Amino acid sequence: MPAKSADETRTPKAVLEYLIETYGPKDKKFIRSGLAAVRKRVPTANELLYEYNGFFVIAYSSTDHPVNGVLSVAGRADGMSLYFTHGKQLPDPKKLLKGSAGVRFIQLETARQVSHPDVEALIAAELAMAKVPLPSTGKGQLIIRSVGKKKPRAKKK
Repeated sequence: MPAKSADETRTPKAVLEYLIETYGPKDKKFIRSGLAAVRKRVPTANELLYEYNGFFVIAYSSTDHPVNGVLSVAGRADGMSLYFTHGKQLPDPKKLLKGSAGVRFIQLETARQVSHPDVEALIAAELAMAKVPLPSTGKGQLIIRSVGKKKPRAKKK
């Protein structure tokens, strides 16, 4: 039986679930809890879903345009990372941010890291730098921006 593809004919939630299901059991649980932690922190942001070869990214944006994104989460076989659009400009006294480009990241080891005071301070500083602030009320949508039509990668054990 041919593998189903994560294409745009399915609901955005179904596509995200399809992508998450390509991971191993422990990774699936971690990814779901990590995404929930970020969603809890930025409930009014739109989630812009992108699939790349072997991983996916969700950008959190005040609009449906990626240029207004402030945070992103990347789910890969080697874990999850939380990206900060203005990472190079953020105050980082604890030296948590990795990378040398403008966008920097934190490798997440647990979903609870998102609410850690040091990470929360980075998120708050990032949100304060947003060109278009997140709405103060409402709930963001999951929006498919780019999803490939290919076979899923092998599940990690």
